[in-house]
Amino acid sequence: MDDGPAPDEVAALLLSSISVLLRRVRHLPAPGALTLPERSALSHLERSGPTTSAELARQAQVSAQAMGTTVGALRARGLVDRRPDPQDGRRAVLTVTDTGRRALSDKRDARTELLTHALTSGVFTGAELERLAAAAPLLERLARTI
Repeated sequence: MDDGPAPDEVAALLLSSISVLLRRVRHLPAPGALTLPERSALSHLERSGPTTSAELARQAQVSAQAMGTTVGALRARGLVDRRPDPQDGRRAVLTVTDTGRRALSDKRDARTELLTHALTSGVFTGAELERLAAAAPLLERLARTI
C-alpha cells in the first residue's frame, strides 16, 4: 500500500522551492529600503511588542553590539522609539513607531504586489491557483510545528 511521497523527499522539495521564493521576495526593493537585520528587528518588535535591545539580539542570534547598530539606525529614521523600562529604569524598552509600522506595511504591500503579478501573469491556471491557495494553510501549519 502506497502512503504517498516519502516525508524526506517532500521536505527537500519544500525547502528548495520555498528558499528560492523567499530569496526573491526578500530582495525586492521597497520604499525606505530597510536592510534585512532592520526589517527582522522591526518585524519582531511589531509581532511581539515592546522589548529590549538585548532580547532582540537573543532572538536574532546576533551580538548585542550588532543589534545596537541596527536599533540605532532604526531610531535615527524614526522607526523605533526607546523609553525607560517602567519596571527597571536602568533598562530601555523599544517599540515600533507609526512610521515603522508604515515601513513594514509598505514592504509587505510591495511583496504582495510582486506575488500577485506573478500569479496573474498567465503562467498559472485557475486550478493551479486553487492548489496554491489550498497549500498556504498547510505551509503555515508546517512552519508552526518547526
